[in-house]
Amino acid sequence: MSDARLKIEIDNAIALLTVARPEKLNAFDIDMLKALSATCDTVEADASVRVVILTGEGKAFSAGGDIKAWAAMSPNEFGHQWVRFGHRVFERLATLRMPVIAAMNGHALGGGLELAAAADIRIAEAHVKIGLPETGLGMVPGWSGTQRLVKRFGAQVVRRMVLGGEMFTAEEARVLGLVDAVAESGTVLAVAKDYAGRIARRGPAALEICKLMIASANGEDNGTAVEALGSMLAAKTGDMKEGVAAFAGKRPAEFKGEW
Repeated sequence: MSDARLKIEIDNAIALLTVARPEKLNAFDIDMLKALSATCDTVEADASVRVVILTGEGKAFSAGGDIKAWAAMSPNEFGHQWVRFGHRVFERLATLRMPVIAAMNGHALGGGLELAAAADIRIAEAHVKIGLPETGLGMVPGWSGTQRLVKRFGAQVVRRMVLGGEMFTAEEARVLGLVDAVAESGTVLAVAKDYAGRIARRGPAALEICKLMIASANGEDNGTAVEALGSMLAAKTGDMKEGVAAFAGKRPAEFKGEW
């Protein structure tokens, strides 16, 4: 699905994804979520892409979900069409085969922080503020704020944001491990591209395998990681080639245990 509010530019091995709805602080509605999912499919299918940079247009990285997009929904619609769907889309981003860098050019609040957390590396400009303000609206983080964020950053820092409503500066977030580096205001995209270039020079197959193994070690999507690794290994064996050939030739397979 195409949506002008989600831009994609591919330059050599780097795909730049820009959330471009600055008048709404890059808040997401349903169509933008659909476009993000489709964009993930696009970059994953492009063998030339080795790194993805995710950023926002204007003064915000992302304010998360657009309240007007869900405020009139029934509880059932809100739970299924908004929360569960958004959760699946962010999981799609988190499980891309290549590393993802969040270039946080502005504030990342609520779903915006959950979006950044789906990346592998986070670089924030010095003026950025980070938080999960949902409980102030009588709601809970719904796009893995209490799940992925706890696994990646620890329960206590999430408690402080969710229960206490604390917001952190970029430097405070760096100390707490919420972001990996702080850049001067106006420079985050350049810093992210430099880091992306460092990643792109490394072995893409090794990067993909390591990303899966790290996610598994961290308790994220163990089943998918194990099956993906096992399937890739099996696909390279002589046994699988023989099995496919035997099936096509309608004959018994003669497996030799060749790796």
